[in-house]
Amino acid sequence: MMVKIIHGQCGLCAHFGEDHGSDSSLIQIRVNGEAPEEYHDSCGHPKLADLHLKVSAASGCDGFIAANAA
Repeated sequence: MMVKIIHGQCGLCAHFGEDHGSDSSLIQIRVNGEAPEEYHDSCGHPKLADLHLKVSAASGCDGFIAANAA
């Protein structure tokens, strides 16, 4: 099942999977604005990096920075 990702959610954030941001699955999430419900990736936000968080594309926080789609 796919979930809609909107501005402010992790799937569209530059920190979501930032250690491999050119990955084709991340690009597709950002271009299409939707992700598989079970898709999780790392959060590279500098304040959270030491926690090695894995978050869903539909998660969100106050540290959102819009990612480039491609």
